[in-house]
Amino acid sequence: MSTPFLLVCAMCLDAALGEPDWLWSRVRHPAVMMGNVVGWLDKLLNHEVRRRLKGTVALVLLVIGAFVLGWGSSLLGPWVETLVCAILLAQKSLVSHVRDVGHGLLRSLSEGRASVAMIVSRDTGNMTRAQVARSAIESAAENLSDGVIAPAFWFLVAGLPGLLIYKTVNTADSMIGYRTKKYREFGWAAARMDDVLNLIPARLTCVMIMGLTGQWASWPNIVADARRHISPNAGWPEAAMARALNVALAGPRSYDGQVRDLAWVNGAARREIGAEEVFSACDMLWTVWGLAVGILVVWSGIGLFF
Repeated sequence: MSTPFLLVCAMCLDAALGEPDWLWSRVRHPAVMMGNVVGWLDKLLNHEVRRRLKGTVALVLLVIGAFVLGWGSSLLGPWVETLVCAILLAQKSLVSHVRDVGHGLLRSLSEGRASVAMIVSRDTGNMTRAQVARSAIESAAENLSDGVIAPAFWFLVAGLPGLLIYKTVNTADSMIGYRTKKYREFGWAAARMDDVLNLIPARLTCVMIMGLTGQWASWPNIVADARRHISPNAGWPEAAMARALNVALAGPRSYDGQVRDLAWVNGAARREIGAEEVFSACDMLWTVWGLAVGILVVWSGIGLFF
């Protein structure tokens, strides 16, 4: 069976089942195990001198381990590959978390804040309704790339080893890839590697959203917004999503009690937004997912004849 066909099966399985509580309440999720290994290496190596070198060594160990595990798992057959791939995709869970924010906002601002606090790292306690909605939409756009398109891309490129390497590096970046005193040096390699691995998927996600919404004329503005963004990759899907929904994203936000005056994305568009726009972002997540599956189905069909 071809890799595109296996990926279609995995994406559909993830879309149907997501991350069922009955399973992951009894068995540790692979992403949790990846996080445990990253945490162990952090405690073991992140101290005293030569932190950048130690962080690079930690990343190399993680990549080697992910490759070996992915290669070994692929030898168990295509259906094991499909199952592992489905587990490491995050379409249904992403939509569910973002939609929870919309439903929370419909009930009350405090419930919206509580829901968005589950998916973002910024301060949420004093957010306005619009800030809650923006945060949810930004998370939707970024995680569409990080949690769906990028894993699928690397599975297509390098099979299960590629997928596991990507997810391991992405997990490491989310844990140690911060520009804080503790992680600025130790997490440097993980953050840079994550930037490299997301370079193509982030732009691919942007193009898919643009193609679905006919935003080609906005390409120069999308490029400009993406280049002003704090992240070298997240700005691309966010800029496309902002224009697809005709909303402004990003802008000033607070981390650990400190307000950071970050650039706006599509800043001239509507800023007073709420639950309706969050639900529209969820619809876009499924639309992009459908486009990806459609492309893969066609690819699989072509492969049958060549």
